[in-house]
Amino acid sequence: MASSGLIRLLLLLSLTGLSFAAGTKDYVLGEDSTPTSPSCNNPYLMVKVKNWVNGDEGKTAEGVGAKFGALLPSEVEKAIRLPVVVSNPYNGCSKSSSQLSGAIALSTRGDCDFSIKAQVAQAGGAKALVVINNEEDLAMMGCPENGTLDVSIFVAMIQKSDGENLKKSVEDGNKVELLLYSPKRPVVDYSVAFLWLMAVGTIIVASYWSKITVVEQNDEPYKELAEKEANAGTAKDDSEDEVMDLSVAGAVCFVITASTFLLLLYFFMSTWFVWVLIVLFCIGGIQGMHNCISSLILRKWKSGGRKGINLPIFEEVSFLSLVVLLVCVAFAIFWCVTRRESYSWIGQDVLGICLMITVLQVARLPNIKVATVLLCCAFLYDIFWVFLSPLIFKDSVMIAVARADNSGGEALPMLLRIPRFFDPWGGQNMIGFGDILFPGLLILFTFRFDKDNKKCLINGYFLWLVIGYGMGLCFTYLGLYLMNGNGQPALLYLVPCTLGVTVILGLIRGELKQLWSYGTELFPTAGDSGQANRSVRV
Repeated sequence: MASSGLIRLLLLLSLTGLSFAAGTKDYVLGEDSTPTSPSCNNPYLMVKVKNWVNGDEGKTAEGVGAKFGALLPSEVEKAIRLPVVVSNPYNGCSKSSSQLSGAIALSTRGDCDFSIKAQVAQAGGAKALVVINNEEDLAMMGCPENGTLDVSIFVAMIQKSDGENLKKSVEDGNKVELLLYSPKRPVVDYSVAFLWLMAVGTIIVASYWSKITVVEQNDEPYKELAEKEANAGTAKDDSEDEVMDLSVAGAVCFVITASTFLLLLYFFMSTWFVWVLIVLFCIGGIQGMHNCISSLILRKWKSGGRKGINLPIFEEVSFLSLVVLLVCVAFAIFWCVTRRESYSWIGQDVLGICLMITVLQVARLPNIKVATVLLCCAFLYDIFWVFLSPLIFKDSVMIAVARADNSGGEALPMLLRIPRFFDPWGGQNMIGFGDILFPGLLILFTFRFDKDNKKCLINGYFLWLVIGYGMGLCFTYLGLYLMNGNGQPALLYLVPCTLGVTVILGLIRGELKQLWSYGTELFPTAGDSGQANRSVRV
């Protein structure tokens, strides 16, 4: 196991990570304050803009439909491919000298209302109007304060760079064609099921990790080796069995540290700051991956860790440990180099899961008293930084940090993510490490409690908390759907579904007092020589 200092680094990195679940925003952008009437009541739908230059298909752009005009078809087969004509004048505010009949008019934003541009294009015979925004963003095209609209053509806006590329192609004499449609986002993207399995599976594997990696000693040589190691003293055991018991003060300290860390990210977010987090994540991921792989190999091949080599600083290191370390470093470097590729989520999730399994092995809650303080503080932390922080900072701090607006395109690594494979709009589903680790610490405590008290699955707590955690994740993603894909404080749902279940079951079974003060006294088990595992109080 790692040294105490490295353990503290891993625990701090993981528990101060984002506690946040998010998905991509829906294809319905929302509402605005402009007037609404029967002729101006469209939802703001995202638009796919397929384009062809001289018959060669280019990269599909994205836009947003107007609040007025015809609704775009949701299926590409029902959309019509039409030629593009640049309006003259380019602002589209007056009758165009260019022939717009049967074409899609292309004009720039500004100088008059969007509705006027649409009416002018429609009067010229255009089948649709595409407005080029004056910045790299999309804006809602609402309705004028007074008057009714008679617009029956399709109206959409695209970003500045996409529009300028189309305009240049037309001005160069190329035949440019567009096809506009607005595919609907599925109610449930099935990739979220894989994210659910990763989160729940990480906690289950971490709970059974000591059993999964127990060294098989059925053969006589292994038994003799185990006896020799047992007689060699306790120094090695102390280092390998070192754990960190969280205390009430430590639990509060972690949440305060997480809040401070979040504010630093919010105010000082930059490329170099994110790079520091990426490096720390790689260090933690390498350590976690090394521990996981080495433990699994030594389970079947214990003698593999006996041959070693002396290295400066590190002293004696086994060949197996060295080879595994090199593999893990290479894996982390590969992920770091390719972190912006479409497949990089795989490497990030592997490193993150290994890191969390390791943290859950070396950090533990001694009883429900500490668990209640930790999870209640985390519960309030999550709600405040997602929902209440805009009242102070004019922005949701957690969401702003998760978006990494000022990071130069870099993304924060302290989360599990998976692409939305079945969504025509793409995007990713994400869940922060904190949403796995905070409840995971409680679930692993109940696993130990059930084992120490010889409880079966049904009569114990572990199974019901795993079910509660899974249901809490389902409620989280239901909240994401109802909130139009906006980020949710996942602990808002996960804490009641885990800590709440523990308290209710403890009350029903009359064991709440035992759970509350568990571990305050040491009760040696049969065969215990009185030498307890070293425990670091935090």
